[in-house]
Amino acid sequence: MFNYFLQAKERSHQGFDVNRDAKKLNKACKGMGTDEATIIEILSSRTSNQRQQIKQKYKAMYGKDLQEVLERELSGHFKKTALALLDRPSEYDARQLQKAMKGLARMRQCSSRSCAQEPISPALQVLWNESCDKQSTHEIIAIKEAYQRLFDRSLESDVKDDTSGNLKKILVSLLQANRDEGDDVDKDLAGQDAKELYDAGEGRWGTDELAFNEVLAKRSYKQLRATFQAYQILIGKDIEEAIEAETSGDLQKAYLTLVRCARDQEGYFAERLYKSMKGGGTDEETLIHIFVTRAEVDLQGIKAKFQEKYQKSLSDMVRSDTSGDFRKLLVALLH
Repeated sequence: MFNYFLQAKERSHQGFDVNRDAKKLNKACKGMGTDEATIIEILSSRTSNQRQQIKQKYKAMYGKDLQEVLERELSGHFKKTALALLDRPSEYDARQLQKAMKGLARMRQCSSRSCAQEPISPALQVLWNESCDKQSTHEIIAIKEAYQRLFDRSLESDVKDDTSGNLKKILVSLLQANRDEGDDVDKDLAGQDAKELYDAGEGRWGTDELAFNEVLAKRSYKQLRATFQAYQILIGKDIEEAIEAETSGDLQKAYLTLVRCARDQEGYFAERLYKSMKGGGTDEETLIHIFVTRAEVDLQGIKAKFQEKYQKSLSDMVRSDTSGDFRKLLVALLH
């Protein structure tokens, strides 16, 4: 299996001692109260691989699963984040996708008009996010393998069963993990793809989604940026405007996600974090997902992009929009 963080910057804890960490976590969960500060310190400052070692050592030393212990000791969004950090990122995403599949199954069973008009589960955003990563081919393969291992089911089969139409086609295309990951840019191909996208969208009555799927799911991100430039020159319009004019609903969201990630991956995640906290409420699920899955990939870059785009600190916004141990854990992950 491919290493999920094949080229991620390891945030290796200096002087990592798995025995000491297992003992400290056991002590933190013993007695009348829970030492949340110790749990936060260890989970936030170890790599995913180190946390896997801690889990194994804890089980060997105390005969208990660390996840089950924290499940009992913690609560709320703090618990959700802590448990997510104990999963490998591919396993965490597999669990999120399985929840999405369940949600879609429930929607199919709902016969009322109000249910029929509900949008497709936002948890499918997980797949769109994974398609944005530089190592997306490796990551999607890892997610598919984790899904099969955890649920004894094929992710691709479940997506085919639980989605339909053009949305199903683009999601299945992404699951093929056939994106070119090379650094070369073919300007002739960019021009050809730009014309094909025009002919498939604004240049015809209706939209040929197959052409969009072929380009957006398979071209490298550098190549896609060249294609978007060529489209602007050829048609005199931004590709996002064309997608918004020619598609709608969840298919439109999927295409726009792919375009925005190809253009500026860190900016895309910074925008999602900002939207999750602005206004009256906070979307904690989005916060947890991005912090957990991007921690060893590009969270520091996202933090810098957030400051650049919104002229405010991501840490400060997290502090003002969350509370308690959940806030402390998120802020610790940013350092």
